[in-house]
Amino acid sequence: MRHIVSAACGALLALASTAHAQAVEGELPPAQTYPVVVELYTSQGCSSCPPADEFLAELAAHRDVIALALHVDYWDYIGWADSFAQPAFTERQKRYARAVKSRMIYTPQMIIGGLDRVEGNTPDAVVKLIGKHKGAVSPVRLAVERQGDTVVIRAVADPALAAGAEVQIVRFAPEATVAIERGENAGRTVTYRNIVREWTKVADWPGTAPLEVTAPAAGEGPVVVIVQEPGPAAVLAAVRVD
Repeated sequence: MRHIVSAACGALLALASTAHAQAVEGELPPAQTYPVVVELYTSQGCSSCPPADEFLAELAAHRDVIALALHVDYWDYIGWADSFAQPAFTERQKRYARAVKSRMIYTPQMIIGGLDRVEGNTPDAVVKLIGKHKGAVSPVRLAVERQGDTVVIRAVADPALAAGAEVQIVRFAPEATVAIERGENAGRTVTYRNIVREWTKVADWPGTAPLEVTAPAAGEGPVVVIVQEPGPAAVLAAVRVD
């Protein structure tokens, strides 16, 4: 079954893909599309989550997607404390729920492009939504340049942004394997991909004047810069640098 899902995922993403504008590192590209940000809210203590974790790993292999796993802490009470969980990630998921006036949060849950929500592990629905988000050209031109232990972020918006945007930096571990000893997944060994370790807002950008900001990014490993409407709402631009 996994191979069938993987093949369907690859085919649909190929159909959905559009050209990415290329630019010299640090220079603003012309109007462009960006990889689609997919956030998976998951937990080592949730028995329904391993299939979604596996699907996220498949998405992470596609250049048209920035797939990020945010581990929440509200399953810890059943006997296994998720080693990657952070209260801030639970709060981010709650903010998404409040933005659409929902009182419920779920695991697993995927949020696509900051706007669309899929509960449970439903690969076909997620891939179709990725295709929908791939069709839009962003008003934001974003360039990110890594300089030692910092990243320089430059952006302009045309037209200007009506609601402004938040500029965020995400750091993640590409892979880690966990032997789960207690809780709903006791006895399972799971390999997780793109495990978010830090998600930090570095600027509130009105989206009228051009933006240039330098932010810390010490250590090795990839850095993702995300420009997102407040809410959280629509992801306007996202760039990964290694």
